[in-house]
Amino acid sequence: MNKYCELSELGWSDWFAQRADCQSPGTVARVAAVDRDQLLLVDQDGSFRAKLAGRYLHLHHLKEALPCVGDWVCAEKQSGDDFAVIHALLERRTSLRRKSAGKVIESQMIAANLDYVLIVQSCHFDFNPKRLERYLVMVMEGGAEPYILLTKTDLLEPAVLATQLAEIRSIGITAPIVPLSNVTRDGLEDVKRLLLPGKTYCFVGSSGVGKSTLINQLVGREKMQTRSVSGTGEGRHTTVRRELIRLDDGALVIDNPGMREFGVLGADSGLVNSYADIIALAASCRYQDCSHTNEPGCVVLAAVHAGEMSQESLDSFLKLKEESAFNDMSYAEKRKKDRDFGRYIKSAKKDLRDR
Repeated sequence: MNKYCELSELGWSDWFAQRADCQSPGTVARVAAVDRDQLLLVDQDGSFRAKLAGRYLHLHHLKEALPCVGDWVCAEKQSGDDFAVIHALLERRTSLRRKSAGKVIESQMIAANLDYVLIVQSCHFDFNPKRLERYLVMVMEGGAEPYILLTKTDLLEPAVLATQLAEIRSIGITAPIVPLSNVTRDGLEDVKRLLLPGKTYCFVGSSGVGKSTLINQLVGREKMQTRSVSGTGEGRHTTVRRELIRLDDGALVIDNPGMREFGVLGADSGLVNSYADIIALAASCRYQDCSHTNEPGCVVLAAVHAGEMSQESLDSFLKLKEESAFNDMSYAEKRKKDRDFGRYIKSAKKDLRDR
């Protein structure tokens, strides 16, 4: 029997087996939760706590090199010890990350080895197609497959929901969309049909859109804490950590604390997937570095003027591309750019005074 076969229920596959270099069958485990310097791991025998080996911390300084929920690690368990010791992180098949808060140009890992990412957005207070685009770019950049869940449909008239769905499609979003209500349970069975045994699903979205309530429905018990919904239909979210949960049907789900900001970082391939039509047209522009704003011979602008592409879609593409390039820039480069701009402003003011 293959030494890793019992891990298949936790999302293990031949892809990981071909890349695993752990020394014994019992050392492979998946990260179920991270609490500061402690990790909760799960393997074929159950769950256990672990810490990173000092040597691993010494060799890996970037946050994205540290294990996150969904990662596979090599851990050593010694009888009598309270914590296992993690010695290695296995290669990630897919990932979901965003720009870290603050000025340091570094990515924050949200989850790893995902098969699908379910982007949850409310039809009511949170409906924002532009934010959907941002999530979709980062999901496809990480290699997972996206689904869109539109919640709180019980708060809208069917005609309004139809208008929202048409608006999402009008800006070029083609990912599957599932409307649902946690109150009436309409659409819940459609979500359940998406969840396959041994596959990993990550739920992302702003606070209060119903992610934890939905997972409660799927789990069948109050696994995730939620608070009462406000009078406006906006829930208040109390999920404070990411956690991998195995459902009764065998699917693995990860809930996330609410994220209203989702900084785009290193999103080139995600942009290619989300805006394939613009990328394809841009290859025929007269200038190789065409900005698609006012250059003569720009076929992208020609397509917009001809009504073959919406200006909104082009504006979103340019904004995301600019944000990704800025976030990828080093902190030193940003400071230099800010200083150069500051000197330009001072020089312009001086010229005006001297006139």
